[in-house]
Amino acid sequence: MKLVSYIERGAKGKMASYGAIDGDRVVDLSTLEAPTLRRALATDGVEVLRQRLEARRRDAGVLVDSLQLLPPIPDPEKILCIGLNYFLHAKEVNMQVPSNPSVFVRYPNSFVGQGQPVLRPPESEQFDYEAEMAVVIGRGGRRIPEAQAMQHVAGFSCMAENSVRDWQRHSTQATPGKNFFHSGAIGPWLVTTDEIADVSRLEIIGRLNQDVVQRDTLDQLIFSIPRLIAYLSTFTQLVPGDVIATGTPAGVGLSRKPQRWLRPGDIFEVEITGLGILRNPVNDDHIA
Repeated sequence: MKLVSYIERGAKGKMASYGAIDGDRVVDLSTLEAPTLRRALATDGVEVLRQRLEARRRDAGVLVDSLQLLPPIPDPEKILCIGLNYFLHAKEVNMQVPSNPSVFVRYPNSFVGQGQPVLRPPESEQFDYEAEMAVVIGRGGRRIPEAQAMQHVAGFSCMAENSVRDWQRHSTQATPGKNFFHSGAIGPWLVTTDEIADVSRLEIIGRLNQDVVQRDTLDQLIFSIPRLIAYLSTFTQLVPGDVIATGTPAGVGLSRKPQRWLRPGDIFEVEITGLGILRNPVNDDHIA
């Protein structure tokens, strides 16, 4: 299934909902008991959502083009991000391959959904693109064994994690450069694990104005998805709807000569095999 969270375009004050893609339409899957996708993953699970889709598929649904897509999980409890997790990316930034994952956190309001502008802050011109794959937790747990980790995954999505590089380097902590308002994007949807035969074989591509700037495969992760889940669940309890950003491949603007930063009017795309294309324009953030 392809699961989306959305609001109707132009519907002021209308609550966000969620559903499943069915052709060019979205079938609403919400219930009073589970009004958000995060709650649905926690209380119902993917299999119940699939059954609900079959029961409601006869309904007309709503045209996808009439909806504003949000990040698939608009309200995650946690967004855990991994830095320096591709071998070639470690090489391009002249850093040793880490022995443990480098972890930082992001806030939900630092992300937008499909087609929405990512915002370059006025405080910096070093707004960098980062194509990534996001993992969404479907079943929570603590100290999850690596061999069982994929059983805890609901699905995958594309992410433009993006960074404000000079603010990222203000100290040894990356938090400021990773959390500017609406600086990243996730979407267009959450693809459930049954749609992906082997996640390690997926290819990830980042395009800036149709120019391929990043390309790699998920088997080149330094720390695999099961390893990340095992590591993260050792120090924090993972819960349904938590998002894990798995790191960006080589080719970021910081490492290019000359360096290449996101500018207003640019279009950045993230394409991952089987997961679709996340496409976002770049605007300046004019709010003081």
